[in-house]
Amino acid sequence: MPFAPQRSSFRSLRFRLTAWNTAVVLLTVGLAFVFIREGLRVTLLDETDALLKEDAEEVALAVGEFYPMMQAIHQEMDRKALGHVNRGLYVQLFDEHGGLLHSTSASVDAKLPKKRSTKQTEIRTRGGHRLVLHEFHKPGLPVFTVCVGTTLAHVDEDVSRLTDLMTVAGAAILLLAPLGGFWLAGRATHPLARIIHTASRLRPSHMEERLPIRGVGDQLDQLSLTINSFLDQIGDYLARNREFVANAAHELRSPLAAIQSSVEVALNAKRSTEEYQELLGEIVDECSRLGVLVNQLLLLAENDSGRLKTERDPVRLDQIVSTSLDMFRGAAEERGLELSAGNLNPTTVLGDAGRLRQVVNNLIDNSLKFTPAGGRIRVALLASADAERIVLRVSDTGEGIAAEDLPHVFDRFYRGDKSRRRDDRTCGNGLGLSICQSIVAAHEGEIRVESTVGEGSVFEVALPAAMNGRPEPADAAPTVGAA
Repeated sequence: MPFAPQRSSFRSLRFRLTAWNTAVVLLTVGLAFVFIREGLRVTLLDETDALLKEDAEEVALAVGEFYPMMQAIHQEMDRKALGHVNRGLYVQLFDEHGGLLHSTSASVDAKLPKKRSTKQTEIRTRGGHRLVLHEFHKPGLPVFTVCVGTTLAHVDEDVSRLTDLMTVAGAAILLLAPLGGFWLAGRATHPLARIIHTASRLRPSHMEERLPIRGVGDQLDQLSLTINSFLDQIGDYLARNREFVANAAHELRSPLAAIQSSVEVALNAKRSTEEYQELLGEIVDECSRLGVLVNQLLLLAENDSGRLKTERDPVRLDQIVSTSLDMFRGAAEERGLELSAGNLNPTTVLGDAGRLRQVVNNLIDNSLKFTPAGGRIRVALLASADAERIVLRVSDTGEGIAAEDLPHVFDRFYRGDKSRRRDDRTCGNGLGLSICQSIVAAHEGEIRVESTVGEGSVFEVALPAAMNGRPEPADAAPTVGAA
């Protein structure tokens, strides 16, 4: 449609800023012109009133000086009017009854106003003239009223000239305000246009580009910083997601390849029942391994999407730890390890029993894998210093974790020991600690690790405590390598 671009430009931010800027400028200038015009009129009237008051007082002094010589008073009044003929000045003298005693030739009204105020000096406007009525009393003299007036033509002329000037200035402003507003709006929206242009070029596969920062610290810079930070998070998420998919595919490939190999061996030739049972047993083992991996991947996917559900029921954590110790005690004895428990007093936390059992099992299993024969593994339950959290501590005297690997132990598929092959079942798939972190986070808890190579590691999990069943607070920080 031919009018689509025009409608689009009318809806643009630049056009709206220009319109608002023009409207505000014109309204401000219009109000300023009105105040200036009326201010000038008020100022001119005040000056006129001041001059008229001075003239009225001078005439009153002349009356007091020359009375009863009325002819001399009339001459003084005429002289006063003649001396200010350019102002259109006229003078009138009234007696105490309001009768006109004398009026200069320029007088336009020879009547004293019927309604008078109680003030000695009164200012009025009548018929385009400004009047000052001054009543004075002098001992031994009658009461007189002096009326001094002047035309307001000079005031109207000055105001008219100012109005003409303001009209010309207003027309210029009416022309320049939209142009200036359009230019200013363009400068203001130019960084925003760059942001839009840069953002339009971003693609999920190319997240390297970032919005420019001008360094002025305004809201547009803050917007760019916020968007850049968001892009960093998206880029990091996409990179981790690609790595996650690649690692997951690799981990799934191994058991699938083993299953396929076993099936092919079984189909290549006729075999005995015992051989078939052995091959089927291997397939079952690989299927179990595959099922565990799939469940782990599903749990991490639920955690990423925010759909990881955890119950918030009172759970006896000491019973979960005891059950796990009983389950792993045989494996520990087989490997020549000492698996023991510290403080396992009745302890209740708020959480999901199944998920917490998975955390305890993963931590104990992790210690068993990386502790050489003759080592010790110790599990304890303690309370935090404020008794608001229960701390599960699993310490071992194993190989320890290198300093460069320590920040990554909770990353998915991360294996600190590079000498182990991926398909080495003794080292796991690198998801156990990541799953522990996800479950603990879903319980609003925290998990951390301290380790020294050659001395061992200490894993601590802090979980919200229930209102009852808390053990005594921990009296010291964990000591790495202590069993």
